[in-house]
Amino acid sequence: MTAIELRPLPVTHDPVRRLAQLVGGLALYGTSMAMQVRATLGLNPWDVLHEGLTERTPLGFGLVTAVTGVVVLLLWIPLRQRPGVGTVANVLVIAVTVDVALALLPAPDALPARVALMTAGIVLNGVASAAYVGARLGPGPRDGLMTGLAARTGRSLRLVRTGIEVTVLTAGWLLGGTVGAGTVLYALAIGPLTQAFLPFLAVRTPRPPGSTAARR
Repeated sequence: MTAIELRPLPVTHDPVRRLAQLVGGLALYGTSMAMQVRATLGLNPWDVLHEGLTERTPLGFGLVTAVTGVVVLLLWIPLRQRPGVGTVANVLVIAVTVDVALALLPAPDALPARVALMTAGIVLNGVASAAYVGARLGPGPRDGLMTGLAARTGRSLRLVRTGIEVTVLTAGWLLGGTVGAGTVLYALAIGPLTQAFLPFLAVRTPRPPGSTAARR
């Protein structure tokens, strides 16, 4: 059997192809969220909050993610952040696909099956993150909040992101969201996974004529 060789995407400015990658990545992201929910071994910080809010309100998980996304977008206004196509799609596509996936995915009882589902969900989340970020059509609401706060406060992205996620995780846990081994594994693995997949999924747009790179 011939090994499959991963190569960086070719240079392109095709908006249809980038939009397809964006929507596909977001759909996979919603699916990966549902896989982690069904594993019941711990969620990422934002999904701990989403699950906690679902427990405290009559809203479904997908609708809660959408409402949270809209609230976060409102926080962009004083931060002077500008949404893109990807920002709006992030709110809508993930909200729909996570509910569809939750309706289709059974909740396994056996611990090995739950661990496998959790692990697969985290890996898929890394692929999905690289796909929608790599489409370069605008940050998600939560990503924009992080970069906006960092720009306005002068703090590092790492510090701002840590502060946001600790706050969100604490609030979600107090509301009844699931915190566990999956939460820790996600925190440790999602950065390296996304970074590993991004070179193969990031859209490479043509550089303008006369740029330094173009002359090399």
